[in-house]
Amino acid sequence: MGLAKLKSNPSRSSLSISHSRQCECPEKKLNCLTAKEWIKNQIGVWQFFYEGRDIRDKKKHPATYPIALAKRCIELFTHAGELVVDPFVGSGTTLVAAQDCNRNAVGFDLNENYIELSKKRLSQNNVFNSNQQIALCDDARYINQYLENETIKLILTSPPYANLLNRKRKNKSRRGQDRQNGQYNQIEQYSQNPNDLGILSLDEFVSEFTTIFKDLLPLLKPEGHCIINVADMWWENKRIPIHLEIIKSLTEIGYEFRNTIIWDRTNIVNKVGIFGWPSNYITMGTTFEYILHFIKA
Repeated sequence: MGLAKLKSNPSRSSLSISHSRQCECPEKKLNCLTAKEWIKNQIGVWQFFYEGRDIRDKKKHPATYPIALAKRCIELFTHAGELVVDPFVGSGTTLVAAQDCNRNAVGFDLNENYIELSKKRLSQNNVFNSNQQIALCDDARYINQYLENETIKLILTSPPYANLLNRKRKNKSRRGQDRQNGQYNQIEQYSQNPNDLGILSLDEFVSEFTTIFKDLLPLLKPEGHCIINVADMWWENKRIPIHLEIIKSLTEIGYEFRNTIIWDRTNIVNKVGIFGWPSNYITMGTTFEYILHFIKA
């Protein structure tokens, strides 16, 4: 399936948004964290809880990560005032976390409803900060028309999972009455926009994802960071190792792979059903996800 031809947009222009530090940390210091705060983040398995401001309604957005996850990444890899970018901002969690952390941030998404949701969340987030958080309805392929080279300190996102959500949900990982919930037999897709990475085959997804991140690399500051949150999927009785595809594609275009962090979701997963028993051992994709860390070498 080919992508629709992208339309030119004469309104695209360079954003007036700061990307400079607003702290007094030494130049070589990675972040504003204390030694005590730093050491908590060195364990390679992270757990988070959702809070009241998080979006948990699948009808609003089918796949969100918690504000706490985004805040930890932002605090670990940026200083106050530096610029965070989310190429697939969805419900706006990255922007809300950046607002909490007093960072400048820009998020892009093709879906106008998600951009409006992001703006609404930002307007309701009563945090006093001196920086901007901007949600823009546009294709991630055009980010380099909005931002200048070497201005981004952190790219933070959870991308679409190719077309792996574009199917009726059977809830095989749930048991009993929980299987027949509001998600059962629903297609929980982001959109049917022909340029949405979430409706592409895996090969097409990897190709387009690689192109987008190749164009983003010059925008990163030297030794800037890139964090990708992604889960592998089970598809037609096969494991689809999306995280390996992402590592391979980003390292081939110039990113340096640094760390794999496991997002342990067992503390927020309830009533998990028996999946694969008694003849097929399958680890539950709902119980963990990958947080992949890259830098601009």
